[in-house]
Amino acid sequence: MKKIIIAATVLATTSLFAADTKACAGCHGANFEKSAMGQSKIVKDMSKDEIVTALKGYRDTAGFGHSTMKAAMAPQAKKLSDADIEAIAAEIKK
Repeated sequence: MKKIIIAATVLATTSLFAADTKACAGCHGANFEKSAMGQSKIVKDMSKDEIVTALKGYRDTAGFGHSTMKAAMAPQAKKLSDADIEAIAAEIKK
């Protein structure tokens, strides 16, 4: 029973992260090669730590980037836990 619960959790979490990174494609490109709204950094060129810092900053509304970027990113990042952010950054940089 324990193995089934762990497997289900892993599958659900993996698909959730995949969905989060796919949701980014509209603004950042399928391979994170675009500058969102012509204002953001190109995510594929950022380090994992920079991605984590940026997402946590948007989530915590620390004021990263242009106000237009904060307005677009804060609602997306608000729903993410630290573990979610780490996993998303790892997925982007793999």
